[in-house]
Amino acid sequence: MEVVEVLVTTALDEECIRQITTVSPKINLRDVSDFADAEKRGDFSSREQFDAHLAEAEIIYGARPPKNVIARAPKLKWIQTTDAGVDSFLDSDIIESSVIVTNTSGGMHAISIAECVLEMMLMFVKKMPLCFQLKQERQWKMFNLTVLHSKTVGIVGLGSIGRQVARLSKAFGMRVLATRRSTRSATRTRSVDMLFSQDQLPQLLSDSDFVVLALPLTPETNKLIGQEELRTMKPTAYLINVARGSIVDEAALTRALEENWIAGAGLDVFVTEPLPVESRLWELPNVIFSPHVAAEIVDYDLQATRLFADNLRRYLSGKRLRNVVDKKRGY
Repeated sequence: MEVVEVLVTTALDEECIRQITTVSPKINLRDVSDFADAEKRGDFSSREQFDAHLAEAEIIYGARPPKNVIARAPKLKWIQTTDAGVDSFLDSDIIESSVIVTNTSGGMHAISIAECVLEMMLMFVKKMPLCFQLKQERQWKMFNLTVLHSKTVGIVGLGSIGRQVARLSKAFGMRVLATRRSTRSATRTRSVDMLFSQDQLPQLLSDSDFVVLALPLTPETNKLIGQEELRTMKPTAYLINVARGSIVDEAALTRALEENWIAGAGLDVFVTEPLPVESRLWELPNVIFSPHVAAEIVDYDLQATRLFADNLRRYLSGKRLRNVVDKKRGY
């Protein structure tokens, strides 16, 4: 029986390991997460042992593969990442290789992240930052609120996350605009009142009360939202980013928030993570943020491993894998 060498580079619990090993008796699973973690910390004392395992690996499963993985793993055929985005490790060697890359984009991220988007929108219209401030100051002050109903949300990137944001926004009676890379002219689609091409982004920005970034980071989307785009938004509008920090020119955003070009921002991602202590974003009252946890549901590892196990069955039976990344496009 031909053995399939599977390396796990991220620490998993016993149930996740069981999910993988019970796929087939052909699987020879090796947990090299300690080696991978040490290497990330700059500790190369176990490099020789790690390389010996990599040299035999056919499949790698984990948050991201080791650096120079193509050179170090000559038998490698498939990388399954536990992340949705692949921008952190998709280098030219992987892109040019025949190695298949699959991710966890889709339903397991979409619901949690979309709920976080609605959470941020509700916090802004219900003035929750002010509520937290008044509570801290032990002050009782009445104020007026607004509603999401009839507001316009513009979703930049109508993938699985964008579609969930659209669905939930419609449930609140919002008008939904969106852009999608493959769209060539304005049209309608499910839960979206108007679907624009990427070239029509300025129209979406100028019409929206909330602009939600839900697209992958690629060379084309790096700093997609800069000074010009922020100036195009309404001064009463909010930017919400649950995609990647580098999609936004962070310096321009900081200035826009300080000078009130826009009303505020809800951020789950940043250019540098953790957010540096000297960042002015910490102090701005019109910013709500979370530490890149919008997708971090309690049973994330188990759900990701179930997807991997299903893909592993497909791989062994010669079927097409789910969530195959277009390496040239970067998602």
